[in-house]
Amino acid sequence: MLRLVTIPISHYCEKARWALERAGLPYREEPHVQGLHRLYARRAGGGSTVPVLVTPQGPIGESAEILAWVDAQLEPERRLAGEGAEAVEVAALCRRLDERLGPHGRRLIYVRMFAQPELMLRFNNQGVPRWEDRALRAGLPLAERFIARALDISPGVEVQDEVVVWEEFDWVAGLLADGRPFLAGERFTAADLTFAALAAPVVLPSRYGVKLPAAELLDAPTGALVARGREHPAGRFALRMVAEQRTPPQATSA
Repeated sequence: MLRLVTIPISHYCEKARWALERAGLPYREEPHVQGLHRLYARRAGGGSTVPVLVTPQGPIGESAEILAWVDAQLEPERRLAGEGAEAVEVAALCRRLDERLGPHGRRLIYVRMFAQPELMLRFNNQGVPRWEDRALRAGLPLAERFIARALDISPGVEVQDEVVVWEEFDWVAGLLADGRPFLAGERFTAADLTFAALAAPVVLPSRYGVKLPAAELLDAPTGALVARGREHPAGRFALRMVAEQRTPPQATSA
């Protein structure tokens, strides 16, 4: 069986889960907490980041590359990458989302959730080995410093991150303004999957690889952020993509 090494709450890991489940490929998820994930990623043959998908052909250590590998297992008509000019457009859309919405949205929500440590731990640690859960709880201040270094978090950085998130939402809404049903035109592609997965921190979809917190559990600033995301035309699009295209989670946890 395929093995997928993850941080369970990660939106980049959600991209990989979604692609695998859409393709109907059985896999076993191996979830780990931040920091320790680097050890398991390297043991699986990847680098220092997750997801890492371990396949019969070897490990794959980037979410975009995992999507491409999954695509190659499918019949041409079910593939998400497209062909010809469509493939070029889809790749460009995915690359922009991976480079802008993904990291800025991730850092924004980490900063927000650091202010709610108990809530963060409850949802962050789903499915991880029990000893990892205990270790992260006991060493949370150290873990927060590690995450801050890894993500280049500094005082006030979330302000610019939020600006970038809304710029990307506005950009997506602009693409959809001509009435197209999907980002690259008339069919669901990797661009739609990528946007919906990476938008998850600010729209909190009801269907995700792990349970996400209900909006009413969030503090007022974070709740307002999520409300704005859900009401935005791009946020509504992301939620529609999840509702229509995301199959229920089917992985076997390690």
